[in-house]
Order: sequence, then C-alpha cells, then structure tokens
Amino acid sequence: MRFQLQLDSKNRSPTIPINYQYPLSAAIYKILDKADSHYATFLHEEGYTVNGGLKHFKLFTFSDLKGRCKVNHDRLHINSTMELIVSFHLPEAAQHFVKGLFLSQDMDIADKKSKATFKVNSVEALSYPFAEIENKDKSTITVRAISACIAGIKNDKGEYDFIPPTDARFAFCIKHNWEQKLKALKIPFHENELKVAVNLKNTKPKSRLITVKAFTKQQTRIKGYLNFEMELTGNQEQLQVIYNAGAGLYNALGMGCLEVVK
Repeated sequence: MRFQLQLDSKNRSPTIPINYQYPLSAAIYKILDKADSHYATFLHEEGYTVNGGLKHFKLFTFSDLKGRCKVNHDRLHINSTMELIVSFHLPEAAQHFVKGLFLSQDMDIADKKSKATFKVNSVEALSYPFAEIENKDKSTITVRAISACIAGIKNDKGEYDFIPPTDARFAFCIKHNWEQKLKALKIPFHENELKVAVNLKNTKPKSRLITVKAFTKQQTRIKGYLNFEMELTGNQEQLQVIYNAGAGLYNALGMGCLEVVK
C-alpha cells in the first residue's frame, strides 16, 4: 500500500540536512511506534529473514521529498509544503489503520546541525497502477526510481561495492534482492521466472552519494542511482512486493522507491 503525505513546516525558516534519509526513516519508525510498538520494534530490530539467516528485510520505503527548496552546502532550506510518498508491503485491510497513523502527526527531520518539524496535514491513499494484472499471469511493467536505487556486491571486507545501472550486474543484484524478499514472505516463484532489465535508451543514470548517521561514529556512505528505467516481469503478487517494499538495498532508508511509467 502507498500513501502521499503533505508535510507543512512548523518552523518559520525550516532547514534540514541534505542527507535527510536516515532522520526521516527514524521519524517514520517513531510514528509506527506510537500505534504498535511491537510492530515498529520488529521492523527496526528484526525485519523479515530468509531461512533464519542474517539478511533482514524491512518491507517499506519512501520517496525523495518533493517541493521547493534551496541547497546551501549540506543543508536544504525549505520554501514550500513538501510531498512524500511512503510505501508499505502490508495487507490492504490495514490501509485505513496506517492512514490514520500518519494524519496530523509531527515528523522531526534533524541531525546535530539543524532540526525542522513538519506536520502531516493530509494523507492520500494511492491505488495500485497495475491492479488489473491477474495473479496467475506474467506481466512486464516499466518503472523508474523516485529515490536513489542501490545495488551492491559485498567485498572481502564484508562491505558493499556499489554498482551502476550501466553494469550488467546491477540487474542481477536487483533481481536477487527481489527473490530474497519473496522468500522472506514465503511467496512462491520459479527459477528464472522473474526478470529485471535496465533501460538506458534515452537516459543517463545520475549517481547520488548519501551519508547515513552523519556526525556520529557510525557514519557511513552509500551510493545509488536515479534517472533510468527498469522493466520488471512477474505476476501481480510478485510485482506488488518490489513496488511496495522497494528495489535493491537500504529500502527502509528511503532507497529504491519506484513508480510505474505510464
């Protein structure tokens, strides 16, 4: 399920970190925690696992913030109402519950240098753009990322080497991550049933380097890409997972949020 939030600042001259993804993710967890601390703790500490392994999936993501803003070094000065899309892989029956969680809530976006508080003034539930696809059928949809999409392969140090969409391994990594999400959810698929193809015909991917946990000992950087399209093939249930939960790595930090290209 997917919602579009309208965020209005409660500050006169709101300023947020340009690397706002981690504090915004924390703000979303905080809202979830108010309603169901067990669910929020499960997402934050455990997530969904594959065969009890170390790989955890927190099956939600969110888009980049959209609105008028001015970049000043590592800060964003906000000049308008901001829009945010949040996406969860949850049963449709939970839609009204989740919508009610966010409406009129405050969201703090802050680091050690600045803080701004936003009120959620409206929450609009968005429909699935491919709801007509029957579960038994295989279909191909074209999507683009509305937040940086991250693919990576772990090196000898156990750290990710991030891969651009121009590298053939990018599609493989996105597909493998999608398959792991399906396994965690116990959604069946056959070998070679899912397909991911990167479309670079009329676009040049743009890289984005994002700092996570800035100004702390845990600070790290991740690298993702925007401005490209992918073709995804699967049945409706399978497609819903990657659409709801995001593509690639670090989805709960707002990475890999997708929209369907009309």
